[in-house]
Amino acid sequence: MAAFILTNVTCLELCKSPHPISTGIGFFDHMIDQLNSHAQIGVSVTVRKEGEAEATLDASSAEHVNRYGTEDQSSLVGTVGAALGRELKKIVPAKNENATSRFCCPLDEALVECILTKRASSSNREGDDPQGKLIQFSLAPYGKYPANKGRSKIGCLQTCCVETFFENLAQHSGLHISLSKIRGDNGHHVVESAFKAFSRALRNLIDGTDTNNTSSEQFMTMWGERSESHSEGLQLAREGRLERCTKETSILVHACFDGLPNGRDSVHVDTGIKTMDELLSVLAREACISMEVKCKGDLYVDDHHTSEDVAIALGQVMNHALGTKAGLNRMWCAVGTFGDAEVEVTMDLSNRPCITHNLSLSSNPNNEEYAGDLSVEMIDHVLESLVINSKFTVHFVQNKVGQDVEETALAAACAYGKALRMCAAVDPRRAGKTASSKGTLSV
Repeated sequence: MAAFILTNVTCLELCKSPHPISTGIGFFDHMIDQLNSHAQIGVSVTVRKEGEAEATLDASSAEHVNRYGTEDQSSLVGTVGAALGRELKKIVPAKNENATSRFCCPLDEALVECILTKRASSSNREGDDPQGKLIQFSLAPYGKYPANKGRSKIGCLQTCCVETFFENLAQHSGLHISLSKIRGDNGHHVVESAFKAFSRALRNLIDGTDTNNTSSEQFMTMWGERSESHSEGLQLAREGRLERCTKETSILVHACFDGLPNGRDSVHVDTGIKTMDELLSVLAREACISMEVKCKGDLYVDDHHTSEDVAIALGQVMNHALGTKAGLNRMWCAVGTFGDAEVEVTMDLSNRPCITHNLSLSSNPNNEEYAGDLSVEMIDHVLESLVINSKFTVHFVQNKVGQDVEETALAAACAYGKALRMCAAVDPRRAGKTASSKGTLSV
């Protein structure tokens, strides 16, 4: 079997590589490209067989892009993983040894968690074995079709080789890597979520930040109130306003991503439903959004029209205020607690609206019909209306059940606000460009 030769292998910190990604497997190229978009690392690699002449095909043709699509891909994928691992090892700062970074990436049909740890070297002698290891890998089955099996190939990439890639990358990068599927019915999105989660966790590891520690010195330097990110976010003056009136409701919503200049007094919510008011107030304060919400609704009929219409209007205002999302951090995951309840929200300002959750609403332990003065069924509907009209992708994962549904709902609102704050944060390093391998979120 001919060996594979790699050329133009680069992992460049915060800049683009002048060379392409061309492994001979199109979907694999697309996955490696997630490092460019989400880790902000300039990745390139070109693969050819030993003794093989330079390609004569059009580099953009399907035949060239998938020239090794029918090969036994284990050797190719493993070689690429090892080569990129060696390059990544050069750009993860030595000062970050033993640091840990966790990130979850939300797609509309998948949620994968990645945990990275930069291990300290046992010796500085050249030639010593790397310290990296793939600690956990649980992505299979890749989708639910066929039943109990999932996909064996995505495009021309054999799914059994995804683990081979990360195993070799871990070994040669000095990283301990764990990849776990939290949920996922679509094989393509499971793999994509894994590569994006790895890329985002890697970016945070290099930066010295972590989604689980938002009070560290490194985090505050990068994202805190005195950071360049915060200053540029205020300069954008992002806000939205909407007034709408129907036979059922009369609504005013005004939201401004301004960092709550007046503290708690920056948030005023009056919908006539106290639980709804509290949910939106918690969300706004955690997101650092000044918000005014007023609604006069037909509460003499039910709480449905008021709570639904307010959520729709607020979502539309959010979507308008955030605009194209260019230059924003875009993705984040955050944990919210209230009473005994703990909920994690993973959010993407994707323009691909989708909500997935396992909140104990219909199966709440007390068999409650109401959370305060808001019907439990409307909590589910409010979250859906808010997410869909904001055009976000959001996964809720309930870690701990509250003593009642209201605690769970408030924990969810808290986590939602925290995640939104970080997704909406400006990343000055992106220089106004969109964090997407497509280059845009508008189509």
